[in-house]
Amino acid sequence: MQITLILLGLAVLGLLILFTKLTHDANHIDAKQKSEDQDTKQDEDVAEKLVDSKNFLYTGIVVCFLLLAVITWLLVKDTMYAGHFQSWSNLIVRWMHITFGIAWIGTSFLFVFMENSLHANKNKPELKGDLWMVHGGGFWFVEKYKVAPTVMPKGLHWFKYEAYFTWITGFALLCVVYYFNAEAMLIDPNIMDMPTWMGIAIGIGSLIVGYGIYDGLSRTPLLKKPVWFGVVLFSILVGFAYFYCQVFNARAAYIHFGALIGTMMAGNVFFAIIPAQKALVKAAKDGTPLDPWLGQFASMRSFHNNYFTLPVLFVMISNHFPITFGHEYPWLILAALSIASGTLKHWLNLREQGQLSVWVFPISVLMLVSIIFISAPPKPGECKDEVTITEVYSIMQERCVTCHSSSPTDKVNTKAPNGVMYDTPQQIKKMADKIMQRAVITKTMPQNNSTGMLPEEREKLRCWIEQGANIEE
Repeated sequence: MQITLILLGLAVLGLLILFTKLTHDANHIDAKQKSEDQDTKQDEDVAEKLVDSKNFLYTGIVVCFLLLAVITWLLVKDTMYAGHFQSWSNLIVRWMHITFGIAWIGTSFLFVFMENSLHANKNKPELKGDLWMVHGGGFWFVEKYKVAPTVMPKGLHWFKYEAYFTWITGFALLCVVYYFNAEAMLIDPNIMDMPTWMGIAIGIGSLIVGYGIYDGLSRTPLLKKPVWFGVVLFSILVGFAYFYCQVFNARAAYIHFGALIGTMMAGNVFFAIIPAQKALVKAAKDGTPLDPWLGQFASMRSFHNNYFTLPVLFVMISNHFPITFGHEYPWLILAALSIASGTLKHWLNLREQGQLSVWVFPISVLMLVSIIFISAPPKPGECKDEVTITEVYSIMQERCVTCHSSSPTDKVNTKAPNGVMYDTPQQIKKMADKIMQRAVITKTMPQNNSTGMLPEEREKLRCWIEQGANIEE
């Protein structure tokens, strides 16, 4: 405990030092930019070095915050505060993840829209195209160069931190929800019984391996054949979806699939797009010949990210919809939704380019509608005996109120999830539809069936609900 407290103090001290240094460097950059006596080239070099230092400090701050979270978790683990800390961590990190994700996906949508909507300018052959827009009460004019301008402009803005912080907060959320409580949220002994460390190692290792496979594929000649590249990549992703469903519970499998795609997207920015853009900027500054392939390569990887967005957004909300991950073949539903949403994004891109596609949109909608019918539960058997509220109440008290109660006994859920409680027959009746969906049809509750609800108990719940959910004896 003493060592943990010392580490906690050092982490806080490190944060204070980093914040102080960051503030000092920011003020120094402002002073340099306001100086009118410095040589322009020298100003740019100094500013670049200071910005690099600032970026390094931001990374240090993020690392310190993550260290603080881990140390705090070690302090409260196995105490009465563990569930409270985890709930707040879940809320804060999820909030940050969504905020950065909106910024990242928003810029992706905007830039792909502009790319698709460019108009050729015959008077400026160095341009790929330009675009007039109106937004926010004003007119905007955007130009895109085929390679780079002859003179590098000052104040060049880089779009990268949205991607970096989305991935960092996403990985932190993965840790908070699934790794800090792997026994309940990640590992299902009915699917594969394994120690906690192994489940976490498989999860993290799969992200590294998955990105390596994708990056290697993206550096082959297949990259220039979009259709075949998409077919091969989709097949690989379906393989990962199937693998995840064989080792984790279905809900965790879906989230890891989304984390894999998110890692591919962030890796595209960090390992491919930004390095290519830096090489272009350096060549323009040095006056050396520019390689057009660098820009084309970065653009292709950026388009991959654009097609990834809708499947990732689905995964982000999937844990609220057990009708998807609760299916008998969850990996198949995940694959179908991914291809349907990716196809829909393709239709939107075609529309922005001014192309009319007769078949893409109807096919996307047909696939989505088909998934609804395919995932429908089978017709249940006939209920022979009437089920009373006494029987139902007994089942709920034994299997559900560890979490869904005014006084939960679960070590993680110290408050009733979503405020749902089953302490009284009236509360049970009010949530009959949810009970049917979660406990009977999808069988996703209790979580990982931690309390051992039996098939015949689920059948009694179904019959009681279908018989009118009567709470009168």
